[in-house]
Amino acid sequence: MSFFFGIAIGVACGIAIVVVFARFSNHRSRCRRDLATTVAAFARMTVQDSRKILPPQFYPSWLAWLNSHLRKIWPYVDEAASELIRSNVEPILEQYRPVVLASLKFSKLTLGTVAPQFTGVSILECEAGEVAMELEMQWDGNPNIVLDIKTRVGVGLPIQVKNIGFTGVFRLIFKPLVGEFPCFGAVSYSLREKKNLEFKLKIVGGDITAVPGISDAIEETIRDAIEDSITWPVRKIVPILPGDYSDLELKPSGTLEVKLVQARDLTNKDVIGKSDPYAVLFVRPLRDRMKTSKTINNELNPIWNDHFEFIVEDASTQHLTVRIFDNEGVQASELIGCALVRLKDLEPGKVKDVWLKLVKDLDVQRDKKYRGEVRLELLYCPFGTESVITNPFRPDLLTSLEKALKVDGTEAAEMAKSNSLKKKDIIVRGVLSVTVISAENLPAVDLLGKADPYVELTMKKSNTKHRTRVVNDSLNPVWNQTFDFVVEDGLHDMLIVDVWDHDTFGKDRIGRCIFTLTRVILEGEFRDNFTLEGAKSGSLTLNLKWSAQPIFRDP
Repeated sequence: MSFFFGIAIGVACGIAIVVVFARFSNHRSRCRRDLATTVAAFARMTVQDSRKILPPQFYPSWLAWLNSHLRKIWPYVDEAASELIRSNVEPILEQYRPVVLASLKFSKLTLGTVAPQFTGVSILECEAGEVAMELEMQWDGNPNIVLDIKTRVGVGLPIQVKNIGFTGVFRLIFKPLVGEFPCFGAVSYSLREKKNLEFKLKIVGGDITAVPGISDAIEETIRDAIEDSITWPVRKIVPILPGDYSDLELKPSGTLEVKLVQARDLTNKDVIGKSDPYAVLFVRPLRDRMKTSKTINNELNPIWNDHFEFIVEDASTQHLTVRIFDNEGVQASELIGCALVRLKDLEPGKVKDVWLKLVKDLDVQRDKKYRGEVRLELLYCPFGTESVITNPFRPDLLTSLEKALKVDGTEAAEMAKSNSLKKKDIIVRGVLSVTVISAENLPAVDLLGKADPYVELTMKKSNTKHRTRVVNDSLNPVWNQTFDFVVEDGLHDMLIVDVWDHDTFGKDRIGRCIFTLTRVILEGEFRDNFTLEGAKSGSLTLNLKWSAQPIFRDP
């Protein structure tokens, strides 16, 4: 009897657990739906809606006055701005026109009857002789924009740009300040921040999806045109008083040398095998200024050691973006994660070695999932500082030859006189001396709580290897052994240092350190303590010394 009673109690408890779990799951799903609905409602909220929720002090009367007057003059702004946009944007559209199209022009362009609204104004602190302000603007317009495109096969397609939604911040710079009314010589304007830009493309009288690839190509072209024509640091200059304002135009301010070293612990996007990661890097998101690394197949801890160079226009506001993708072959690549480095955080002339944590989205960082890390070496060199800053990636400069390559003045002068000397013609050849001094606090890998560590050093390009002696039963071994490597191309080679535990029937890796040679080329010699990657604990003390000799590549 007790057996059947136990079965009945077990069944009842099981049913109760299932019911409770089902109710909990339904409640959680309902909460998620409500949250999604709320977020979507906030996303669709207009300025008028926000005024009903927020207190009046968040919307000062003078801002309402500004919007009311903008609505009054909007028909005239529409007429003037439409022609200005046509004359300025059409050449840029032609510049970024996809190869599948023969022409890309406006056939109709009006901004519609709905005026944008200013939602905020701020005055910026800036240098003497100028006044700068930023206007936050929201526009859910009804423009009539039709693009007249022709394909390579002669087919004409009128494509309408519809349902434009835009939120962004415009920057106005009044410079120079003068003692003549209106007290400034010119106005520069630029789209400082593009918070949101949405639009839809539709073939007039048809469906754009019927032409494969056209929609994506045109959308990418429009975004590139906006980026290249008006997005900061690009600025448009409107002279107010007669004068030369060429100094206000966009000019390159320096170069950013980036070495994509490696990544670790990347999220696996493949069901079978591992991801095939590659990186896309850019300062400005223009197709012709983006850099792509090589693909490392079937690897979640890739080592690239790829070097890229970028032009910087405004180091105080620009940033470097890194996106890591999984190469899916003929299918679209899948984003693993992205990261960002603000150029204002870099000290000019100093190499910065950083590990950046990857996130899903740089703008909305609600997702806290760990996606891995990427390692970069960064060097920002402003123009005009070549005499005081050593850039090892530009060995054609006299100062770089003297300081980075350690050659005498006579030899450097002879190289500087050579008109045929170019950056790509020189490689940095030399001898790298590595002294393996000691290790501290290594993790115990043997059953008796000890280890038998030794160090193996490898130059990546030549695969030349050296190894230290084995120190038995020690977690804090001391070696003090020096090894020399002849390096053929120091700026593009790497030193890989592995710490192993020696066993009778094999070996176990304790941890590793990976080095580019940029720092030792710049400093000549340094000693430092390095944390072991892939180990629970432990560090390695090394001394690196570089003896350089520049040579020329064979023609």
